[in-house]
Amino acid sequence: MLKKINVDDARLGMYIHEICGSWMDHPFWKKSFKLTAAGDLKTLKACGIRELWIDTGRGLDVESGAAGLSQEEELQKVESALQQAVSSRPELEPRVSLQEEVERARKIHARAKQEVISMFQEARMGKALQMEQAADLADEINQSIARNAGALLSLARLKNKDDYTYLHSVAVCALMIALGRQFGIEGDTLRELGVAGLLHDVGKMMIPDEVLNKPGRLTDQEFDIVKDHPLRGWEMLKMSPGVTDTALDVCRHHHERIDGKGYPDRISGEALTFFARMGAVCDVYDAITSDRCYKKGWTPGESIRKMVEWKDGHFDDRVFQAFVKTVGIYPAGSLVRLRSGRLGVVIDQTEKSLLTPLVKVFFSSKAQAHIAHEVVDLTKGNDSIVNVEDPVEWGFDLNQMFGL
Repeated sequence: MLKKINVDDARLGMYIHEICGSWMDHPFWKKSFKLTAAGDLKTLKACGIRELWIDTGRGLDVESGAAGLSQEEELQKVESALQQAVSSRPELEPRVSLQEEVERARKIHARAKQEVISMFQEARMGKALQMEQAADLADEINQSIARNAGALLSLARLKNKDDYTYLHSVAVCALMIALGRQFGIEGDTLRELGVAGLLHDVGKMMIPDEVLNKPGRLTDQEFDIVKDHPLRGWEMLKMSPGVTDTALDVCRHHHERIDGKGYPDRISGEALTFFARMGAVCDVYDAITSDRCYKKGWTPGESIRKMVEWKDGHFDDRVFQAFVKTVGIYPAGSLVRLRSGRLGVVIDQTEKSLLTPLVKVFFSSKAQAHIAHEVVDLTKGNDSIVNVEDPVEWGFDLNQMFGL
């Protein structure tokens, strides 16, 4: 039986099914393992993680009197939080269709990658970052987001372990801008948010590649080196003429948490600025939806649900709810299975609800065969989404099939 417990109730002999937190919050690279080493138990309780899933059928249960949630109880809690987040869907501003924007977004995405690589390589060599270059790039990304956020945001998830750091920065820039627009932020402030997203991880240029790209479990010393990157980045940005307070703040504090268990300063509550809270949500979402050298990324829908599980103590609730509205529970590019048995890819959101996007169906899971492509508006008719699927498990390349 799977049970969600507080990390303080963990003990040797338990079988850890899953650690509830971002991959960057702990040094464990395996998803599931038997907790047998005292050192691992000490690290688990000290790394800032609050909760974890245990499998009582494969290891010890919690001791008498300790609390825990069953998988069914946790699912009900997650679904309730998602319903709260989508209870009020703001009207969408006029924009072009996803298909119209995707080619322009593809060019912007490719150019952004090259510019970020150039900026970060200069930073690695000790040169000051060019703030005007970053601001121009943020403006161009903002224009694409304004036309149709789904196009660039879906492309931003396409990255491999070799270019992760650079494309992660592009993705967080796009997410920060999209989230900022959700809050009605515009003008210079919106541009500053985009620049902050682009530069938030520049400190990773100071981490040795053998640590940053290590495929296995980090040692405590290596984990401390990785956790030092926000401060290293902040120190680098301070030396760049024209850097804004927003960029400095997000760079230094995007790994802080509401409960004070983040890093590097362990600040909490009101001490965390609104923009740092935005950065924390955007950074985690892109990290967990991306394939890394030590872990395969989760689907967007699965990632949103995981973040719901972690959000108490980790994220600002208001920011997180706005983020869910920004990317959708089923973001563009998600592979979903409908109640009818058809598989399709989400191509756009609808104004009525985040639970009823536009889906282009193309495959029948019942017949195990491709079917004629059809765009289904889930606000009409009786069909609905029953599950988010993994394209790899079905052998689909959605980028090749649909240009997403």
